[in-house]
Amino acid sequence: MLGGMTDDWRHNLIEDDATVRAIARRSKRVAVLGIKTEKQSGQPAFYVAKYLSDAGVEVIPVPVYYPEVTEILGRAVVRTVTAAPGPIDLVDVFRRSEDVPQHLDDLLAAKPKAVWLQSGIRNDAVAEQLARAGIQVVQDRCLMVEHRRAR
Repeated sequence: MLGGMTDDWRHNLIEDDATVRAIARRSKRVAVLGIKTEKQSGQPAFYVAKYLSDAGVEVIPVPVYYPEVTEILGRAVVRTVTAAPGPIDLVDVFRRSEDVPQHLDDLLAAKPKAVWLQSGIRNDAVAEQLARAGIQVVQDRCLMVEHRRAR
């Protein structure tokens, strides 16, 4: 690249609190990858999505398990992020760090504005690929906590 533009993608790796909160605030359609069902209501992968839904965010459930489940939080389940109808503001990821790479192609194809890896989840290689594709990435933060702060 010319003019020192090779590191441009790094501005998509979001770490500052103000930008993290701005992403949380502006995201109105959120696909929750790895969402749990009502039967696991005590787990963050369910109650964070429920919090978002209760706060007026359109949650698109993308469970990885539970093949028999067709609806979570009263919304139709999709099996991949790309299967979600319409544009996605944010993909909230509840997968172990080592399991995130298997979702990279789906995330890149879905072209969300941002991908959010929940607390305890970090994968710098995947984050770099997403950032290079123009997708903002937040790692190792709780969307529910940041959304509450941003309101």
